[in-house]
Amino acid sequence: MIDLTPPRDSLDPIEIASRDEIMALQLTRLKWSLRHAYDTVPMYRQRFDAAGMHPDDVTSLGDLAKLPFTTKADLRDHYPFGLFAVPRERVARIHASSGTTGKPTVVGYTQGDLDVFGDMVARSLRASGVRPGDMVHNAYGYGLFTGGLGAHVGIERLGATVVPVSGGMTPRQVTLIDDFKPDAITVTPSYMLNILEEFQRQGIDPRACSLKVGIFGAEPWTNAMRAEMEAAFDMHAVDIYGLSEIMGPGVANECVETKDGLHIWEDHFYPEIIDPETGAPVAEGEMGELVFTTLTKEALPMIRYRTRDLTRLMPGTARSMRRMEKITGRSDDMIILRGVNVFPTQIEEQLLATPGLAPHFQIELRREGRLDAMRVHVEGLPGHGAEAGAAAGTALAKRIKDVVGITAEVAVADPGGVSRSEGKAKRVVDNRPVDG
Repeated sequence: MIDLTPPRDSLDPIEIASRDEIMALQLTRLKWSLRHAYDTVPMYRQRFDAAGMHPDDVTSLGDLAKLPFTTKADLRDHYPFGLFAVPRERVARIHASSGTTGKPTVVGYTQGDLDVFGDMVARSLRASGVRPGDMVHNAYGYGLFTGGLGAHVGIERLGATVVPVSGGMTPRQVTLIDDFKPDAITVTPSYMLNILEEFQRQGIDPRACSLKVGIFGAEPWTNAMRAEMEAAFDMHAVDIYGLSEIMGPGVANECVETKDGLHIWEDHFYPEIIDPETGAPVAEGEMGELVFTTLTKEALPMIRYRTRDLTRLMPGTARSMRRMEKITGRSDDMIILRGVNVFPTQIEEQLLATPGLAPHFQIELRREGRLDAMRVHVEGLPGHGAEAGAAAGTALAKRIKDVVGITAEVAVADPGGVSRSEGKAKRVVDNRPVDG
């Protein structure tokens, strides 16, 4: 893989500023954001007053912990525009979640917010190794999902060429990569596996394609998956993080020269780590739930928003801003199986370490008698035969038992037998009784 380290003089000065400078800027912007939320959003005024806190009471970054949390339920309870902090006429764009559970969460952006959005995605792309003039194949879904349009604006803001492919029509994805020869791709990691399969189906060597870097986000993925992608395509694979409630993609990003965690763009997003059970802040460097407060958002300020993503904070390396570890899972995606906490990423790690199996999987939760049970649906590799697939399934079940600590049935299907995703993968299907 070629060296994609960005030139030092191409960085924003704040990326390499001292910690004192970063924290001073954060405090100034935090005071503005709290006052903005308090003055314009009735929910925040009520919450702050109930907590006996006024924005003027916050005189240090540590004081933020005295304020109440915001959750996804708050956005749904105030659907659609009840948390907007500007008149609806000033909202330049609206995005929303898919709404798979309850009403969708609606987010809005002023033109100023969109400018910041573009700048942060451009900064993330540059950290990933993308340069002005490069071509970027954007396979994130367009529409209400923030990924496609968010990446699109950032690519253009960087001065790169965007190919707005969106998701789906996988054969066309490969054709365009082969014909247009883009330098980078933005896509969910699970859908990149589909693209890899299509390369192989068309008889095109993925290592010979033009891609120098893949920027993967929108779902948790492991370092084992990184190794798989980098070996398959002879390209760098870097992680981008974001969520609609805070902005969208580009809240944090790995630096291609280190790939040692995602640098949070702390000049716009203030991170905390809390105990997901108690809500109390954890010690520096400890694992917990990620909480964000926006520092510059105009249309939809978020104060202490609980992301449900599990990670820990670490000091900066390639940039001065702190890093977050790759997301290991979500507190609300955690499976508790007979008293053992399990995340889908743990199953993925063992699958990728088991020869003879494709990297596609889905976890099915069932009820056997009075006990919960897990079945992991995987598929064998083409040309390996049923006997080899069964042996690989047995090996995977043993790895899950030895490493993760649970007993799981492994069902090995023929190649293509596990459902594919054109966006975020659905890793867990819960078929347990509702009253269970």
